[in-house]
Amino acid sequence: MAIVSPDAKLGDNVEVGPFAFIDGDVEIGDGCHIMNGATILKNVKMGKDCTVFPGAVVGAIPQDLKYEGEESWVEIGDRVNIRECATINRGTAASGRLVTRVGSDTLIMSYAHIAHDCIVGNHCIVVSYSGLAGETDLADWVTIGGKSMAHQFTKVGTHAFIAANSKLVKDIPPYVLVGREPVVFEGVNRVGLLRRGFTEDQVNLIKELYDVIYFKGMNVSQALDFIEANYPASEIRDTIVGFIRASKRGIVSKPRPAR
Repeated sequence: MAIVSPDAKLGDNVEVGPFAFIDGDVEIGDGCHIMNGATILKNVKMGKDCTVFPGAVVGAIPQDLKYEGEESWVEIGDRVNIRECATINRGTAASGRLVTRVGSDTLIMSYAHIAHDCIVGNHCIVVSYSGLAGETDLADWVTIGGKSMAHQFTKVGTHAFIAANSKLVKDIPPYVLVGREPVVFEGVNRVGLLRRGFTEDQVNLIKELYDVIYFKGMNVSQALDFIEANYPASEIRDTIVGFIRASKRGIVSKPRPAR
């Protein structure tokens, strides 16, 4: 039988499988399915129509020596799938966030780890055996390839695609594809963008902007100034420029010449 705390709040039509554990101070939205052997610990708020698969653990305390037992939370959006043995830890006071968030329509595949104070956007995919260290931020529509690792504080821009086995130590700007070892800019995420309704003209604009940033012989600051002076304001232009200007760690490098 399952163990469900009397202090847990379960919405309508929630299914809880055998040997699942749901702690107190947990809210689970309508239509969720907590499968057999899944564990939902305290201070978790989950939206509607989510599925938590066997062996997954949501809401464990942070794996961070700065954590001192303070109250902190995990917040999960709607229609999130958390697959077998994935782990999502609570936030910390040291970060200033106190919460780990996973957006709606996101897939966390088996054995993936979402550490303390991470922010994962909507429509993201974190593939099996990947790990996001504390305070990693993924914007909407990001895909993290299998066995990839993100260093603490890494930021990944919207619609970026990270190839499998990547080690992220720099920020990844919006709309791009990155890979290799060490990780480098590999081009625009053209296939993903077209699948999501971007037009050819929009994709070509993104490519043109990144050509300026990476291949016109300017440093990053000069390239951004050039873009703002020579390209009209648009959501795409401003998303790219804003992300890069806000990056404290710097963005991923351009490809290195072949030997």
